[in-house]
Amino acid sequence: FFHQIQELEGIPVINVHIWFDRKLRPYDGLVFSRSPLLSVYADMSECCEEYASGDASMLELVFAPCSKEAGSDVNWIGKSDEEIVQATLGELERLFPDEIAADGSKAKVVKHAVVKTPRSVYAAVPGRNKFRPSQNTPVANFTLAGDFTYQKFLGSMEGAVLSGKLAAEVVADKMAGREAKPVKEVVARYR
Repeated sequence: FFHQIQELEGIPVINVHIWFDRKLRPYDGLVFSRSPLLSVYADMSECCEEYASGDASMLELVFAPCSKEAGSDVNWIGKSDEEIVQATLGELERLFPDEIAADGSKAKVVKHAVVKTPRSVYAAVPGRNKFRPSQNTPVANFTLAGDFTYQKFLGSMEGAVLSGKLAAEVVADKMAGREAKPVKEVVARYR
């Protein structure tokens, strides 16, 4: 059962956090990007109490794909933080030319942080879904949760949340004496 998880190849993701000296056009929530480098982003000063500010924006961006395995032409995971921030600012300048200039002539970067996660999510490539394990396992009193488990979403926060809900259902069913969802059949070569 657990050996099949080895077929789920982890790929890297980079998170970029940039604090600006002024407020950018407000977006309250997660924004999907049309950028080839920045898949999603949020202005944390609008949607997160810890970063709330009426005067300055703090963007948190997902820089992906960031490796050749994930579909990028550039191995960004091997680049310096400065190179990643400059590429991010270049994309932001293209997306928001009235507010951001990579040369710093508009909104200025106060500070930044780059977080590289080498095996952040599994590669969503054809044929891999069958290797995702169920929340119910063949080990008594052991239930799995995580975006890599079998559920309708890919590797994402939504997938992690749904997986947690499905795992809780397995536990609740067992505790109530109901039959839990079955353990997902193991791929033939791992039986």
